[in-house]
Amino acid sequence: MSSSFGTLFRVSSYGESHCKAVGVVIDGCPPGLDLVEKDIQSQLDRRRPGQSKLTTDRQEADQVTILSGTENGRTLGTPIALQVANKDHRPGDYGNMRDIPRPSHADYTYQMKYGIRASSGGGRSSARETIGTVASGAVAAKVLKEKYDIDIVAWVSSVGEIEATGINTEIISSAEVDQSIVRCPDSNATAKMTTLVTELKDIGDSIGGTVSCVIRNIPPGLGEPTYEKLEAKLAQAMLAIPATKGFEVGSGFAGTRLRGSQHNDPFVKKGDRLGTVTNNSGGIQGGISNGEPVLLRIGFKPPATISLAQNTVDFSGADAVLEAKGRHDPCVVPRAVPIVESMAALVILDMVFLQEARKALQFTI
Repeated sequence: MSSSFGTLFRVSSYGESHCKAVGVVIDGCPPGLDLVEKDIQSQLDRRRPGQSKLTTDRQEADQVTILSGTENGRTLGTPIALQVANKDHRPGDYGNMRDIPRPSHADYTYQMKYGIRASSGGGRSSARETIGTVASGAVAAKVLKEKYDIDIVAWVSSVGEIEATGINTEIISSAEVDQSIVRCPDSNATAKMTTLVTELKDIGDSIGGTVSCVIRNIPPGLGEPTYEKLEAKLAQAMLAIPATKGFEVGSGFAGTRLRGSQHNDPFVKKGDRLGTVTNNSGGIQGGISNGEPVLLRIGFKPPATISLAQNTVDFSGADAVLEAKGRHDPCVVPRAVPIVESMAALVILDMVFLQEARKALQFTI
């Protein structure tokens, strides 16, 4: 199913940007986990619109309600349904776009695929759909932290040509990331990014950027070769996020400029296991985690919906000029940080469950 993700920890999201509600159903969450709305709400608050002057002006509290799967604050092992109401939705803002496909948006492709589309706000292609990802990812992250001590932190590493530097991936925390209005832990870069995004919002334009992510304390052995490699599943998850256009793990494309003698990660003894001196592999070798931190980098394009007039054509092919109204982010990466963390949590927890199932069935060697 196109709106479902995962094998043993499986999520299915629903809802459009301007319908009555959006949400997700989680299947496979272990019973006995302490879980109430506030455990999920903190991540949704980081994703919600209208949280700063640099985001869309749409005002949504994004209050989550647990509809099923818990009793007295504990999971039952049955499906967990989570729902968030859409309150500040204005489908009328999109009236002038019903007949004109927005450049670089999904209006045209959805119309060609289904013969119909949600013309208000992009429907399922809207970032509003990621509420289900963040809500279910918060549950997955809670299981990972409490049961396996696996920690996931993402941050904005670039906006346009402005790059963050000096990030220590071994100690960076979400609290440190959230001290920045753009969720970039480099204060110098934050100031420049803030200025750029503010200027673009004022003139109705947009800009892209990158989000980096580290997954710490991940055990060796996660990943399902050949077609379910750990980096392949992470890439699938990250590229399912709206506006993504690129994915790197470890050294990424920069590694293509190195020689093997420079890129290889020599092994050393680290406590009761082997580790590596460097981490150009990004914690993954042969599609399987090696116990080192998993390092990811995701590229986001400039938001497609802008207020500047654009010469284009309508669905009949006639010339048209589009000036989008509505309320849109000038740069998505600050709000994408919790989405990236959530997608990573969904992948890693599913891979942990698959590996534990394999180990439980393994003969003694």
